[in-house]
Amino acid sequence: MRRLSAILLILASVVLLTGPAFAAKTKVRVAFATWVGYAPLYIAQEKGLFEKYGLDVDIMIIDDESQYAAAMASGNIDALGNVLDREVIHFAKGTPEVVLFAMDESSGGDGIIASAEVESLADLRGKSVGLDKSSTSYFFFLTALQKAGVNEENVTIHEMGASDAGAAFVAGNLDAAVSWEPWLSKASEREGGHVLVSSKDFPRTIVDVFVMRSDFAKKHPDAAVGMTRAWFDAIKWYRANPEEGNEIMGKGLGESAEAIADMASGVTFFGEAGNKAFFDRSTENDIYEVAERAGAFWRKKGIITEELDVDA
Repeated sequence: MRRLSAILLILASVVLLTGPAFAAKTKVRVAFATWVGYAPLYIAQEKGLFEKYGLDVDIMIIDDESQYAAAMASGNIDALGNVLDREVIHFAKGTPEVVLFAMDESSGGDGIIASAEVESLADLRGKSVGLDKSSTSYFFFLTALQKAGVNEENVTIHEMGASDAGAAFVAGNLDAAVSWEPWLSKASEREGGHVLVSSKDFPRTIVDVFVMRSDFAKKHPDAAVGMTRAWFDAIKWYRANPEEGNEIMGKGLGESAEAIADMASGVTFFGEAGNKAFFDRSTENDIYEVAERAGAFWRKKGIITEELDVDA
C-alpha cells in the first residue's frame, strides 16, 4: 500500500511538472512604434493573456521605421505592429511576412492641418506642406489629393517628421502639414489654423496590422493563433474596462491615462468581429482592397517595382 502511494505521488508530480504552468512557452519578439493603436498588447501582457495561450512575449518600442523594418527583415524580431501601407512596401521588397490581424484604424487621429486661406484640398495647389514621406502620412496625403484631383507636383512638399511638421505649421512656417494628435488639436493655436481633413473623412486608409515573419509562423503556428486570440481578448477586455485599460496602456507607452484616452478617441480598434468583416472580400474596403490600393500607389511612385501579390 505504501509502495502504491509512492507511485501515485510520483505520477502526480509528473503531471504537475508537465502541466500548463510548467509547459515551455513560445518566445515571441514583438516591436511597434509609440502609438495607442498597438498598446492593447500591453493589456494582453498585463492580464496574462499571452500566458493563457502559451506565449512568452517580449515587447519593444522602436520608433524609427528603418530600424524596425531592418529588424523584421533580418529576423531580429518575429512580429511587428505597423501601418498596412508600409508593410506592403516591406513585403514587396522581400521581407517574408504574413498579416495575422488588423489592430486599429485611424478615425480622426491623423489629418491635414491648414492655414485660414486653405479652405479645401483644391486650395493646396501652390502651397507648402510639411510631411514625412517615409510614413503613412504620405499615403494619406496622396489619397486625399487624388480625391480632390490635385497633382502632387502642384504642391511644395517639405520632408520632415509628423511632429516637426505640426510644430512648423503652428509656428507659421508652413501653409499646411500632415500630422496626428496632439497637433490636430494644436492647429488652432495659429490664428486661422484648422483641420482641413482627417482620417475620419477617409475610412480604411490608415489601418494598423500585426504581421509575423512567415518562417516563424510556419514553425510556430500556435504562436500565430495565440497572438491573434490574445489580441481579441485584450480588445474585449479593454472595451469593458476602458479606464483601467488606459492606465495600463499609458504605463507601457510612457503617457498619462488621460493622454491615452484622448489618443484612443481618434482610433477604432479591430476586435474579433471587426477582423472577420475586414478580411471578408465581400465587404467594402476590405483588407485586400486596401492593400491593393497601397501597392498601386507605391508602385506608381516607384517605391516598389513589382506588382503586389496581395494573396501572398
